Amino acid sequence: MNKKKLPKAIRPDAAAAGAAVAEPEPPHEAAAPPEQPAATPAAKAHHDRHRAAAKKVVERFALWAGAAGLIPLPFVDVAAVGGVQIEMLRRLSHIYRVPFSKNLGRALIAGIAGSMIPATSVVGAASVVKGVPIVGMAVGAVAMPVLSAAATYAIGMAFIQHFASGGTLLDFRPPDYREFIKARQEAYTPHVPAR
Repeated sequence: MNKKKLPKAIRPDAAAAGAAVAEPEPPHEAAAPPEQPAATPAAKAHHDRHRAAAKKVVERFALWAGAAGLIPLPFVDVAAVGGVQIEMLRRLSHIYRVPFSKNLGRALIAGIAGSMIPATSVVGAASVVKGVPIVGMAVGAVAMPVLSAAATYAIGMAFIQHFASGGTLLDFRPPDYREFIKARQEAYTPHVPAR
């Protein structure tokens, strides 16, 4: 065994030569995480610009989703709304400089829809109702645009929050945002006063 290749503290003859051997430190309490530096005014302005641009995108695409909800054909309207939502997600990814994949975007939109079964079943029912002559068309023409716009707005706001916190498409978990999306959807949907 060549002694020169070993660090001095662990050489077999270090203790015999009277060299100080470092003892391990006793365990101590975990140190508090370092404080985050206060956001500089420039960083805050940059964040505010991103958020404002992203919110404009969400509002615009919510209107487009509402317009897609007016398509009179059952299920075609749902497909059009899904396409609008994927395009919105692509634009939000671009604003926050998050890599975008159309297939992953589709999967996430479907995952959000799946995690909100009651809301998505209402959207599906509103689409199917359009197949009923006269009455169904009227009910679907009113319900589907409102529900589509509200769902798109809520989904967009969830992605804004996720991207602003440093998240990506790869670490977005729809169940984690279920309550957030529900609250945003309810806030966006106009409430009809009871008679």
